[in-house]
Amino acid sequence: MSHEQQPQTPTRKFFRSGEMRLSYLDYGGDSENVLLLLHGHMNDARVFSTFAGQLTGWRVLALDQRGHGWSDHSPEKDYSRAAYLQDILAFVQSELGGQPVVILGHSLGGLNAYQFAARYPQYVRAAIIEDIGAEIQADLSFAERLPERSASLAQLKEALRQVGVRAVDYFAESVFEDERGFGFRSDCPGMRISQEHCNGAWWEDWLSSTCPVLLIHGKHSFVMDEAHARLMAARRPNTELAVFAECGHDIHSADPDGFFQVVSKFLKTVDSCLATDERT
Repeated sequence: MSHEQQPQTPTRKFFRSGEMRLSYLDYGGDSENVLLLLHGHMNDARVFSTFAGQLTGWRVLALDQRGHGWSDHSPEKDYSRAAYLQDILAFVQSELGGQPVVILGHSLGGLNAYQFAARYPQYVRAAIIEDIGAEIQADLSFAERLPERSASLAQLKEALRQVGVRAVDYFAESVFEDERGFGFRSDCPGMRISQEHCNGAWWEDWLSSTCPVLLIHGKHSFVMDEAHARLMAARRPNTELAVFAECGHDIHSADPDGFFQVVSKFLKTVDSCLATDERT
């Protein structure tokens, strides 16, 4: 297995899921072990670029989920649970030939990751879930009030503040500029709908899978509290919990070094288990 440094500049690729044209970034790596990265709401595949650039020994792929990044926005505003999971299934089957993956997801991506592991266990060897609970209740209706374009990046960030967003840099990850000004690649009107489909109690999905899981929680998260994270880890066998005392919801950007250390340690364990399985 090669442990050469992953390339810093990924290759953008596309695939189809039904009528949708979806995009992903291929960070390379010649390992047979594949790590699939799933971002959160109003982010895109590039939020994991620092992490992907550090990781060795894995082929790293990061999906722009529907309504985000360079992927299509759903004309029907179909941001249902089934739609997101079907996209991951289409990706694994069409781009990887059905090869099982380790899947890492943040927030929206974390919910998608553990639900996919529960419903399609044959395609998931392990999962890393960053700061999302088994019970979710959040509101993204503020995204509907954001302007389509702002004259400057400063004005766009001010628009985020005016609708009540505190984590401005987090939501500014998917900003782009064209001839009309600065805007978001995310389907802002669709984000409320997407979040509404995420809300609910998903204990059955959380508890149904049997693969190894690393649950990462930021103690200052506005999405879940530490007691809930510990309950998730206690109720599900084969689950490791890592709590970041100084972080909020986005551990991968707030403490990139700590995030990398925890995840890479978990991946080494998974890699070792996979190698053992191949020899037996």
